Amino acid sequence: MREVKRYFPIFVMPTLIAFLIAFVIPFLLGLFLSFTEFRTVSDAQFVGFSNYINIFSSDQTFLSSLGFTVAFALVSVVSINLFAFLLALLLTRNIFGTKLFRTVFFMPNLIGGIVLGYIWQLIINGVLYNYGYSITSDPKFGFWGLVVLMNWQMIGYMMIIYIAGLTNVRTDILEAAKVDGAGYFTTLFKVIIPSVVPSFTICLFLTITNSFKLFDQNLALTAGAPAGRTRMVALDIYETFYGSVGSEGIGQAKSVIFFLVVAAVSLTQLMLTRRKEVEN
Repeated sequence: MREVKRYFPIFVMPTLIAFLIAFVIPFLLGLFLSFTEFRTVSDAQFVGFSNYINIFSSDQTFLSSLGFTVAFALVSVVSINLFAFLLALLLTRNIFGTKLFRTVFFMPNLIGGIVLGYIWQLIINGVLYNYGYSITSDPKFGFWGLVVLMNWQMIGYMMIIYIAGLTNVRTDILEAAKVDGAGYFTTLFKVIIPSVVPSFTICLFLTITNSFKLFDQNLALTAGAPAGRTRMVALDIYETFYGSVGSEGIGQAKSVIFFLVVAAVSLTQLMLTRRKEVEN
């Protein structure tokens, strides 16, 4: 044990250096730049909290995109995890072709976001054109289009995680519940779901973070149209940062705020679900 402790820093050092270079240093630099006006890092001029003040006073896009993103994340997280868990329950039974179905449901996760966005744009517009509409005609079309796209892409991935959790449920507990006369739904809510809380923890974390930081699918599917009403926060930050000269500091400030929001939501979810794991 002493030998392991002695050489532990050596084995950790490469990962720690990579983490510092790829995350900590860029994050600290970005945090500093959010308090400046800059075109390049070398010509940054400190302006205090003016970028943050502009976001909430004169910039009308950030709060609207944040509201749209929160609504989208709520619907997506609930629907993805609900359908993924139901599919996992179905595909852990002795049904012919379950391995094929698992593969088919997982495959959409392998498609790139930009490609996926354009594919669903064609599909949805192909339906809406018959009624004289397009996906950018009304914000609700874009909203539900993004929800459908996100579900189609993520359900298979979450399903695999739930299947892994369900296959690890102890059979002796299931048999004991059966002997005690517990019905299917009693067993489901009293035995199976509490046993797969770790899977819920992982899936909720992944769906929350992916829903909030959705960018390429949003860009390809609606690009924020109509009139920016389907613009999510990641796309709004991108358009602020690269949209006009002199807005780089504001875009960086939006990134910091967005990071804090996602971190707060994700950590709260992890704390709540981890507590459930301990209770079970």
